[in-house]
Amino acid sequence: MSYTYYAIDFETANDYPNSACSVGVVRFVDGIEQDSIYSLIKPAKMYFKPEFVDIHHISYNDVRDKPYFPEVWQTMIEPFIRESDSETLFVAHNAKFDMGVLHACFDYYGMPCSDFKYACTLQIARRVWKELKCHKLTYLAEQFGIEYDAHNALDDARTCGKIYALAAEKLECNLDEIYKKTELKPTFLS
Repeated sequence: MSYTYYAIDFETANDYPNSACSVGVVRFVDGIEQDSIYSLIKPAKMYFKPEFVDIHHISYNDVRDKPYFPEVWQTMIEPFIRESDSETLFVAHNAKFDMGVLHACFDYYGMPCSDFKYACTLQIARRVWKELKCHKLTYLAEQFGIEYDAHNALDDARTCGKIYALAAEKLECNLDEIYKKTELKPTFLS
């Protein structure tokens, strides 16, 4: 039986977690990328903190005509993750941030919060590669020869998904055994 997971990453316009301005989701099956989606999102409040724009290069003009989160979720993300028959597992690097954005957007727009399981590749990397001096996504990508555009939601998600697969390889286990091997527990967004 194949193992499917979805790497996800959000970029935000400002310090508020409901200010998602882009999202990338990549479907992996048995650690191999299958397909992906990316969308710019019009944030709930159209304030872009200059420091954030400097990091991800997304501005007001880029998103002013884009859909709000509910439309992106309902027309793109939800159908994409429902294509698989398996339970939805999201993986994110520093998942507390990305799952916080997802939860805040659901809450702000009065949408039901689905009960998703998620894994944090930052926590996993800290357990698997203890010898590394840093576990930031950019550092891990550099260590493993993964080229990507940092703070591009799609590239961040793709890199995160690769790190998850590399962790299983390093632990010499199946992808679904990572939690047992790292002594971490799966977390649920609800």
